Amino acid sequence: MTHADESTAKVHYICQTYVEQKPGRDGHAGLKIGKQFQYSTAAEAQNRAERESQSADCVGADAYMISEDQDSGEVGSPRFFVRLGNVPETDDF
Repeated sequence: MTHADESTAKVHYICQTYVEQKPGRDGHAGLKIGKQFQYSTAAEAQNRAERESQSADCVGADAYMISEDQDSGEVGSPRFFVRLGNVPETDDF
């Protein structure tokens, strides 16, 4: 990545929670995104994930960062800071 490329990148710090999805026709329950919060630091996202994971309606929470190329809109793979409770496999991202 050149210096010019770095100037177009924006980092997003995300806390994302999960709730259980009712069983479908196949009889298997799944996960769906409950809430999503964006923060200006990794610590804020991680702290929120830790708090949210204690909530009765939350089965899991992630705190992660992603980089977005503002010119193309392309988003990189997430880099996780913390994964708490029941969360999707990283291959699902």
